[in-house]
Amino acid sequence: MSSTHNPGRVAGLWYLLLCIAGPLRLVYIPSKLFVHGDAAATVNNIAAHEWLFRFGIVGDLFGAVVLIFLVLAFCRLFKDVDQYLAILVVILGGVMPALLYFVNVVSDSGVLMIARGADFLSVFDKPQRDALVMLLLRLHDAQNTAAEMLWGLWLIPLAMLVYRSRFLPRFLGVWLVINGIAYVILCLTGELFPQYSNKAFLISQPALFGELAFMLWLVIKGSKPQPQHAAGLSSSAVA
Repeated sequence: MSSTHNPGRVAGLWYLLLCIAGPLRLVYIPSKLFVHGDAAATVNNIAAHEWLFRFGIVGDLFGAVVLIFLVLAFCRLFKDVDQYLAILVVILGGVMPALLYFVNVVSDSGVLMIARGADFLSVFDKPQRDALVMLLLRLHDAQNTAAEMLWGLWLIPLAMLVYRSRFLPRFLGVWLVINGIAYVILCLTGELFPQYSNKAFLISQPALFGELAFMLWLVIKGSKPQPQHAAGLSSSAVA
């Protein structure tokens, strides 16, 4: 079944793009450029590898755009299952997280200005500029922690749509609910007990694979909603 006639595979391909772009700024760039507890070394790394940091900014912009197309693809896929839940997916999973991506781009642009030594920052000495960079980077991390609430909440209506759809396996819906709850717990842990954030993240790994399993199912198998009248005829025949 081709992608043009398989809206599930179209959504899966958008999901795959998001999964490829996301780790760039969340994982790869921090591991290469950020030195824990050493602001000066972090700033020097960013200044020395400016293009890598810029790719992270572009990655956030790309992720925001892909996210919008992803939730619209889900809306198309599930519009006949429950329109209200489909709209929730668009708002919680697309519009609001995409806005946060753009806010993070602004803070990263501030980091780049300071690291490059903009003229108007000459009133600050080097340690002060380094401290400002670390402040902006930590605000970026705090924004991601807050965004985990949305990363979790959007999966709950999505999981309900998958479970009710009858054209996708119900175990994926159950796994997505668990995945969503795990993200909410990670958010609350980061806000209330940040010292346990890393431990909570490690414990939650099996739950967080729910999105990956769902994405792979859509990419490999795809899905095509049955027309409502066909579903009704099938139910009547069974009855």
